[in-house]
Amino acid sequence: MNAPAQPDLQHCCDDMRRNLDFRCEQHESPFECPDALVYYSDKFDEYGIIVHDGGLSYVEIRHCPWCGTRLPQSHRDRYFDELQALGLDPLNSELPEKYQSAAWRKPSS
Repeated sequence: MNAPAQPDLQHCCDDMRRNLDFRCEQHESPFECPDALVYYSDKFDEYGIIVHDGGLSYVEIRHCPWCGTRLPQSHRDRYFDELQALGLDPLNSELPEKYQSAAWRKPSS
C-alpha cells in the first residue's frame, strides 16, 4: 500500500522521506498503524495525512508539515477525467494496468 519511497522520487525534505519510509513491525499497512502519519499516492502524485478510522482515508495536504514546501498539485481530477473520457468507471470497470500506478500520467514510449 505505502511502498518505500522510490529512490528516484524526490520528496521535499528528509523528514517527509523518513515519515513516508516508516515501516511498523506490527502493522502491514500504514492505514492500520497509529504511528504512520503521512501517505503518498504515486497514482495521483499527492500527499496526505492518514485518517486512522479503520479505512484507507487520508486528507490531502498542499504543504509539507515539516518544511513548509509547496507540494505538487494533485492529478486526481485529471485521472478521473481521463477515465471518463475513455468510458471507464473506476468503481465498476477493470482498469488497464497503466491506471493502477503513475504510468497513466507519464508519456507513452
